[in-house]
Parts: sequence; C-alpha cells; structure tokens
Amino acid sequence: MRHLLLIAALLPTLATAEIYRWTDEQGRVHFGQRPVAGAEPVQVKPQVVERDEHTREREARSQRFYEARREEQQQATAAAASQREARASECRELRTRLAQMPEGFRYYREGASAERIYYSDEETDTARRQLRERIAQRCS
Repeated sequence: MRHLLLIAALLPTLATAEIYRWTDEQGRVHFGQRPVAGAEPVQVKPQVVERDEHTREREARSQRFYEARREEQQQATAAAASQREARASECRELRTRLAQMPEGFRYYREGASAERIYYSDEETDTARRQLRERIAQRCS
C-alpha cells in the first residue's frame, strides 16, 4: 500500500520530466533529461502494470481492514466523549445538590398525609458526607 502511495506521489513529477534523444559523432543514440544541440524531445508513456486477481484481493482486504479499524476508533472516541459528558453532568448535579444543603438548615420530606417529617441532624450530616464522598470518587 505504501508503495502505491509513493508511486502515485511521484507519478506527476515523472510525467512532467522531458526526455531528449540525440545522436553523437560516432552514430550512437543517447537519451537524457537535459537538451543538447540537435536533441529532439521524446514522448515516453509509462508502462501500465496489470495486477493479478490475488494482488487486487489482497489490496481490497487490506482496505476493508483499514476501514473497519477506523470505524472502531471513531466509535470508541464517540463512546469516550459520551462517557466524559455523562460524568461531567453527574458531577455538576452532585455539586449542585451539595451546594443546596448548607449547614445549619433543617430539611424535611412530605409524608403520606402531606405532613412534614424533618430529618435529624445526623441524617442531614450523613447525606452531606455521602455527597462529598461521591463527589470525591466520581469527580476527581
């Protein structure tokens, strides 16, 4: 695969190079890239190399593997970003809940008949401690 990329990269430079042909005093024909007196340009067509079925199949298999690997990497990146966002959202919510529980306030929940059932100081302190522990574990 690298060889094909190298050939593809060099092909335009090879195509623009001009080849000149001239005959010296002894009657020998020479070819070169620099024109000399009496040299005429020669059109050179690159040789087309036919690849056999086995080579084409191997290249196709390599391309499929590359595409599958790239797809897996994109999915892993998306999953990691989703996880980071979920973790950040959870941390924001935990910090908000902790900020809404200032020291010295009384907290309650409503019972079945809409009466207020107040939390004890120990229950409130336990809830704050648990929130701080979760923040320390999840948001480091």
